[in-house]
Amino acid sequence: MGTLPTMQRSMELGVYSFGDTATDPTTGRPVSSAQAMRNLLDAIRLADEVGLDVFGIGEHHTEEMPASAAATILAAAAPITERIKLISSVTILSTDDPVRVYQQFATLDALSHGRAEITAGRGSSTESFPLFGHSLDDYDRLFAEKLDLLLAIDRGDPVTWRGTVRAPLDEAVVVPRPDAGHLPIWLATGGNPGSSVRAGMLGLPVAYGIIGGQAARFASLADAYRQAAAEANVPGDRIRVGVATPGFVGEEADAARDDWWPAWSNVMRDIGRRRGFAPMPRSVYDRDASFGGALFVGDPDEVAERIVALARAMGHDRHLIQMDVGHLPQEVFLASIERLGREVKPRVDALLATG
Repeated sequence: MGTLPTMQRSMELGVYSFGDTATDPTTGRPVSSAQAMRNLLDAIRLADEVGLDVFGIGEHHTEEMPASAAATILAAAAPITERIKLISSVTILSTDDPVRVYQQFATLDALSHGRAEITAGRGSSTESFPLFGHSLDDYDRLFAEKLDLLLAIDRGDPVTWRGTVRAPLDEAVVVPRPDAGHLPIWLATGGNPGSSVRAGMLGLPVAYGIIGGQAARFASLADAYRQAAAEANVPGDRIRVGVATPGFVGEEADAARDDWWPAWSNVMRDIGRRRGFAPMPRSVYDRDASFGGALFVGDPDEVAERIVALARAMGHDRHLIQMDVGHLPQEVFLASIERLGREVKPRVDALLATG
């Protein structure tokens, strides 16, 4: 892309989490899933205090990542925060009911005075499909139809809708309604080209989950998204690109990579056990955690420079980082959030201001 588009010379910076069960410093064992939910409130409060723009809760259903009810957690955070946007990252729409999703986030929007957003995705983790009685054979159809219904609800009441994955609606009233009239709804993807085109054609912001390899390879997908949006005559202010990556901000770059490696190794081991792949070697981690890689690990200067370098390739204007993985202790997670807000964000703003 060469230079940043004018509309993307600023960056929303934030954190996303699946509610990792942190290591208890007293026992050396992971905390309970209930304590993990309480820990999230401390993290969201701190993110707001240090000036971050967004906090996202992703829907997961595992013992080590038990944040299965994002709207509930975010609603609890609404009265203890003032400015930060409270978003799902992501809502697995394929296995949920769009009516309930909309009601929950419209309620969150009311309680937070307009700070709620939905990020809808098909889900890269598939635990929710058997949990809620859905078949992976219907993976694409479930998402396409439920996204269509969610957008119909957002357009306004009453809602009349027909599909194959749930009962029809006839002149249905869905309440509450957001004060602004609509909720921001993003489409999340892990890199499926069709999802980029779909988001562009629908005029939805797109959020890319990048967890390995070279992050800039997603630039071609962002270009395809913008092209599809342009062909659909989508207004420029509705064309937005977000990025979500794992990462960690330490005091010193090499030490940060060493400190975060056990946590990343743990989470990749747990995912590998479920999905049948081998544990990640340190050499792959070092590659992905270096400049250009998908793991944004380093000191504040390095992380800021890497965010801006990716923005120059992709033109994204929102970057969220997942730090709490692999039972990372809560105090270490909070320290990384503080550095992201107090040190990385000002550096990113300054670098973008210079063009």
